[in-house]
Amino acid sequence: MNTKIIIAGTGCALADYLYTGVQFNSQVFLKYLSRQDGDGGLAPGKLVFTEELEKFSGIPYSEISKELTGGKTPEAVNIGGPGLVSLINASQLLPAEAFEVRFYGGTGNDDTAEFIEQLVSKTPLNIDHYHRISEKRTPFTDVLSDPTYDNNHGERTFINNIGAAWDYTPDLLPEDFFNSDIVCFGGTALVPMIHDHLTLLLTRAKEKGCLTVVNTVFDFRNEKRNPGQPWPLVDKPENYHLIDLLIMDCEESLKISGRRSIEEAAQYFVDLNITTLVITNGAKEFYVFSNGKLFEKTEMRKLPVSQRVSYDFKNNPGSKGDTTGCGDNFAGGIISSLARQLQTENIGKLNLMEAIAWGVSSGAFACYYVGGTYIEQEEGEKHKIVEIFKYQYIQQISAL
Repeated sequence: MNTKIIIAGTGCALADYLYTGVQFNSQVFLKYLSRQDGDGGLAPGKLVFTEELEKFSGIPYSEISKELTGGKTPEAVNIGGPGLVSLINASQLLPAEAFEVRFYGGTGNDDTAEFIEQLVSKTPLNIDHYHRISEKRTPFTDVLSDPTYDNNHGERTFINNIGAAWDYTPDLLPEDFFNSDIVCFGGTALVPMIHDHLTLLLTRAKEKGCLTVVNTVFDFRNEKRNPGQPWPLVDKPENYHLIDLLIMDCEESLKISGRRSIEEAAQYFVDLNITTLVITNGAKEFYVFSNGKLFEKTEMRKLPVSQRVSYDFKNNPGSKGDTTGCGDNFAGGIISSLARQLQTENIGKLNLMEAIAWGVSSGAFACYYVGGTYIEQEEGEKHKIVEIFKYQYIQQISAL
């Protein structure tokens, strides 16, 4: 038996090139705006691939990028991806003496890979299994951020190059990945071979006694392949029981379920015997559910986001960073609480509201800096900050 609780994860990991202040109502942005789902054009809150945007516009991406950003250099370069960022956050929120968080993945052999490796080395995350595997470019995303979008709540548009992630396959996951207490699959739609074999990997994890977490990302590949059709996640609906905790945003829940409203999507997953479900909805209320097999039984309910963020930014706009990585940090906060609770509580008795509070607070704090990854000045710094947000959120929801 492990003396530490081990969290192992794989999925989307890349470099984010962050451009803030891009106006989504500008003529330049509207020039590349999607006309219909899956056509390769830009859409606020969604992801497109560089090659699809080139086909849509007939213009090389280097020229498109220059137009959209005004030729400016990125305001920040950071680590991104639902797989990597969520686990970095979890590693920062958990004491290293009792927990180990590992990331498994592959990069190209380029400057972007070196940048990611150097930055992750400043976090507690173990990347001994994050290797250079390909001559393709290390995955990257240009993140265009408009802080004024949606009544100043802000939104991002993502332009992604999968690159070396095409070459990361299930056989590259060693046996010790499955010898973990919790295994996480984050944003696998941007790691195609892992995504296409997700059911097999989840089955293997459950056979080894692991708890399984899946947090999703916009699946442009399948949206392009079958426009208007539900995206595949597991191979057939009855296999959703293999996922102990499923975290997705509203758009992803609609696309994967094939339903038209967030309420209908939530009920779809509940009817398929999902163990624990969280569906976020930007700055709006989000949905949570637990059937009692992992966390204590919780009927489907809506919860608010952090009031503190809205209050702070309304009264002090200069404190705002951007919303990049909020959802990834949200997932990492929940994962960290799940792991911590396993130390003292029995499965089926875990406190879902406690886990949600750590998720909301992690996502809230991510709004105060640019990019998804926060580099601590000292060990435990982020935990102390997020814990304050967490106590405030618990007070906020205590009367609900």
